[in-house]
Amino acid sequence: MTIAAETKQQIISENKRHEKDSGSPEVQIAVLTAEIKDLTGHMQRHPKDYHSRHGLLKKVNRRNKLTTYLRRTDLSAYVKLAEKLGLRK
Repeated sequence: MTIAAETKQQIISENKRHEKDSGSPEVQIAVLTAEIKDLTGHMQRHPKDYHSRHGLLKKVNRRNKLTTYLRRTDLSAYVKLAEKLGLRK
């Protein structure tokens, strides 16, 4: 389960640091958040889909690692992104 290419491009354009940015922690966290929301809805409809559950847990763990890194390196960017995406601080 992935998000649509148009949706992903929109998320990247909203969270990028500069014109050619597509891999900063802010962008990666925002894209992972959208994918996690999509997979969460899928898991509510299909609770026995264990392969998707495994992928969801991998995405959640990756996002946690990235948020920890961002909080450690740039606290103000982390706080701003957490408020924007509705993540817990």
